[in-house]
Amino acid sequence: MHDLTSKLHATTKLEAKPVDTLEVSQAPPAKQQRLDFNRIVSQGQINKAIARYVVENMQPVSTVESPAFRQLVSMITCSGDTQQMGRKTFSNYLDKEYSKMESELKTTFEGLDYIATTADIWSAHNKSFLGMTAHWINTATLQRQKAALACKRIKGRHTYDIIAAEIDHIHSLYGLSTKVTATVTDNGSNFVKAFQMYQPESLSDDDDDDNEEVTFTNVADVLDTSTEEGIVLPPHLRCASHTLNLISCSGVEKWLLSNHGTKGIYRSATAKCTALWSKASRSTLASELVGDVVGKKLLVPCSTRWNSFYDAVARIVEIPMTDLSTISNRLELKCIGEREFQFLREYCAIMKPLTVALDILQGEENCYYGTLLPTIEVLMSKLLEIKEGLIIATGLPDAIVQRKKEMVKGMLAEECHKLIPHSSSCNVQDFFCFEEVDDTFSTVETEVMTYLRTAETGMEILKQFPTIKEISLKKNAATPSSAPVERLFSLGSLVLSPKRNKLSDQRFERLLLMRYNHWFEG
Repeated sequence: MHDLTSKLHATTKLEAKPVDTLEVSQAPPAKQQRLDFNRIVSQGQINKAIARYVVENMQPVSTVESPAFRQLVSMITCSGDTQQMGRKTFSNYLDKEYSKMESELKTTFEGLDYIATTADIWSAHNKSFLGMTAHWINTATLQRQKAALACKRIKGRHTYDIIAAEIDHIHSLYGLSTKVTATVTDNGSNFVKAFQMYQPESLSDDDDDDNEEVTFTNVADVLDTSTEEGIVLPPHLRCASHTLNLISCSGVEKWLLSNHGTKGIYRSATAKCTALWSKASRSTLASELVGDVVGKKLLVPCSTRWNSFYDAVARIVEIPMTDLSTISNRLELKCIGEREFQFLREYCAIMKPLTVALDILQGEENCYYGTLLPTIEVLMSKLLEIKEGLIIATGLPDAIVQRKKEMVKGMLAEECHKLIPHSSSCNVQDFFCFEEVDDTFSTVETEVMTYLRTAETGMEILKQFPTIKEISLKKNAATPSSAPVERLFSLGSLVLSPKRNKLSDQRFERLLLMRYNHWFEG
């Protein structure tokens, strides 16, 4: 599978994005559009337009009762008398539309063989919610598609059995119990244990002997879960982005503090950076001083945002030493020394490929699970290239890199044979029959070898290799990270704002799912 995914993403490059770059999804129109109040529309079109405005812009449902909004709607020329919806009528309309969306999703899932999901728990306003998204590859266009499945309220403790029951219920609700190839979550112990305890016997027996870690489980827990009826979870994949982030944060810091050559300089350099960040973020005068000297503001690390520490250090490294000394002296702080500045530069040089890899793995539309191994291999090679130019943190790249050799051709052929099992008509009565050997093996081998030799890249090439295409649809359905469900929660924080914290759990979930799935955009 390694080379399969490598070929599909051979053109992927680890390129850093400038910190100040703002991504604009759509360019603004050249001219301001004019409202045409003479256009005649139907009542259904008006209702859908209102719903789109409220849901897509995450406005309160009570907007439909606003006098100014109702006056605006009344100016639209309708084929009949324009009927204004009140809050209750509009809520009922949204409920019907949600039911349509749910039904359409189920119909879509019925035509698919392979689907992957992501799951995570989010807390806001003293409430907890389990969010889930679904991901699959369109068999005709080979384009990735997605949908939000749930953002259900969870009360009480987030124990593994409660999580397992909710995930299984959501899968069953959409008819996905036998179609989910994997569920991606973070490394939380409750999620890890849930998938360990509720795996089917066939999967637990077939686990590879070379697993990276061994987890010991209480026998009593296993016996208890065996009595649970119907709860079976799909294979579990841990979020690659979360794992890389743990390496870039706690793993790197642990190595730096345990190494005699970097322990002291790491502490002194970060302490002086922290003092600068603290002063600039708390004092308006200090922030203005930094802006006057270097023309930029300092970035402050945020514990909830990945790469934020690297971004903050990288901003300091961009500032010339003379300007840093000027800022520190005027703020009455200790200046960063030349050796400390050299250490910070080396730290950024080492961490830059890792942060770029994080950005790549958090993608959705063009990021498949097959992106993971090529990205990690390029990351390792870049880290080893950087090693020769280091002076202080010479051992850090080796501490991050962990190599694994894969038997690509054998793995790919094995997966192909799983899809085309060899069958024989011989039985006990004609034990000595001598059938001609089925040429399935040679056909599979030929397809694999032809695929590996081709120079073409991209998903379209899979249409020439039906067996490998089937494998790709299954293996690449999953995303490398659980970032999609994190984006669902980001939208959730805008829907469940402090001013709207009285929304019922069901109303909140429906508004959020229709917004994430862009139901009214069609």
